[in-house]
Amino acid sequence: MTFADTPRLTHELVRLEPLALSHHDDLCEAVSAGDLWRTWYTSIPAPHAMEQEIERRLSLQFEGLMAPWAVVSTESGKALGMTTYMNLDEPNRRLEIGSTWLGKEAHGTGINPAAKLLLLTRAFDELGCVAVEFRTHWHNHQSRAAIARLGAKQDGVLRSHMLLPNGSRRDTVVFSILDYEWPAARNGLLGRLAGRG
Repeated sequence: MTFADTPRLTHELVRLEPLALSHHDDLCEAVSAGDLWRTWYTSIPAPHAMEQEIERRLSLQFEGLMAPWAVVSTESGKALGMTTYMNLDEPNRRLEIGSTWLGKEAHGTGINPAAKLLLLTRAFDELGCVAVEFRTHWHNHQSRAAIARLGAKQDGVLRSHMLLPNGSRRDTVVFSILDYEWPAARNGLLGRLAGRG
């Protein structure tokens, strides 16, 4: 078992399936609602670039650099987004959960916290991680709030960390959950899911 493996992970609300080209049409539909890919502070693939993005992620997995999943609703059976393990650092037992996006249909449904519960459980309980990191754009306040609700703590801000295609600079906010913080974070997620909060 390596950090780049993508076993199917299941919760009553969501399935994380190994990403495949067969998810293409569902993902195009999910990203099209509200032109999600046009959000300037995120990197969400446009419908016409979806196949290329799936292939990019699968290529990185082949190289042992990423573990990509499709986020699938158990109710509809449709792929509603993508998520990954990235910045895999097996020797130091660290990874980042990132390159995640969910279509508007999934927002506020409990699918995101359920998916994070699956990913964090695998990272800490199966892979033996000592730290799981999350990163987001300084201006992505929705993402920053969602990460904090997971129980992650802000480590800092990497200023002018990335140059974006539109020419702007991204200040990257870095969060993490450490292994000894995981039990409390897990309880928080379970409580949210019980109340669908």
